[in-house]
Amino acid sequence: MIRRAHRGDLAWMQAIEVSAGNAFHRIGMDAVADDPPLSPEALAAYVDVGLAWVATDGLDCPSAYILVREVDGWAHIEQVSVHARHARQRLGQALIEEAGRWASDAGLQGLTLTTYADVPWNGPYYSRLGFEPVPEDSWSPGLREIVAEEAAHGLDAWPRIVMKRPLSPAA
Repeated sequence: MIRRAHRGDLAWMQAIEVSAGNAFHRIGMDAVADDPPLSPEALAAYVDVGLAWVATDGLDCPSAYILVREVDGWAHIEQVSVHARHARQRLGQALIEEAGRWASDAGLQGLTLTTYADVPWNGPYYSRLGFEPVPEDSWSPGLREIVAEEAAHGLDAWPRIVMKRPLSPAA
């Protein structure tokens, strides 16, 4: 089940992020894997304005989450994390589709994100979900700011990509 996240989910969300991040150890991206999860305060900022969703199991325990914010008329996906025990169950895809429904209801153009270009569960995965690379000369001011913030945090130590998926007319 997909539902809006609430403050009671914050510790779950942090545990999900840590579990999901551990996969980066396998490909030598230890700095990414060892980066601490978002703080409860940072997560609560999304939860409190209704821009965080969780995928839950039959007991309503979160196993994946997504954070979204509006950037220049698009719904920007800040984070999608799936607990390793729940990988390959299409939970990330379901959360992205939920974000797309929210974007449509909000009158936004579609979805954007930034990600690692070559990590199989990042760039190639989002391509399979219909996201396309955005050339740097087409980045909006907000996307430029996001890329700069990520670079300041050291995320550009590996190739990054900006991607978008416009909403379909049926969305």
